[in-house]
Amino acid sequence: MYTTIDDATLIRSYISGDEKAIEKLIEKHNQRLSSYIYSKVKDMSVTEDIFQDTFIKVISTFKRGTYNEEGKFLPWVMRIAHNLIIDHFRRNKRMPKYQGNKEFNIFSVLTDDKLNAERQLIKDQIDQDLEVLIEQLPKDQLEVLRMRIYQNMSFNEIAENTEVSINTALGRMRYALINLRKLIEKNQIVLTN
Repeated sequence: MYTTIDDATLIRSYISGDEKAIEKLIEKHNQRLSSYIYSKVKDMSVTEDIFQDTFIKVISTFKRGTYNEEGKFLPWVMRIAHNLIIDHFRRNKRMPKYQGNKEFNIFSVLTDDKLNAERQLIKDQIDQDLEVLIEQLPKDQLEVLRMRIYQNMSFNEIAENTEVSINTALGRMRYALINLRKLIEKNQIVLTN
């Protein structure tokens, strides 16, 4: 009965009380979701746990009535699984935490050229987290940091472009990094080495 029914119809049926509809939804996406999870964690037992946790979150969302149907069920479920994979790696300390050191360059975590799938997921999450934090810096610090890190400009070039002394440019960069470290600690962002 459910073989050709689309996700939205199955979801509505489940929300209306048809328990078999959720079984069909899980069965329909089992292979694709399990393959995705396994490709990241490389462990069948962990894959099964994350798969189950993913659908527990899906079912909870349905039961709370907070699911917003926009025809994007599978991408939404994949994102839940993605977040649970990241949580798994963090929980199991496969992401070393930064312990604080004056010589640490926050952006050194962004320069790894050959990343496996697991490290790529983690790197993408760190990139997103850092971009959100960088946007919170004062405008003058943000400007210097972007010129130095993203445009690879020298401090002389930064001083010329911002029409300040080189010492002011250096100071702004220093304060940008100090403030970024504080934001990282305040938001409990986990960085890898």
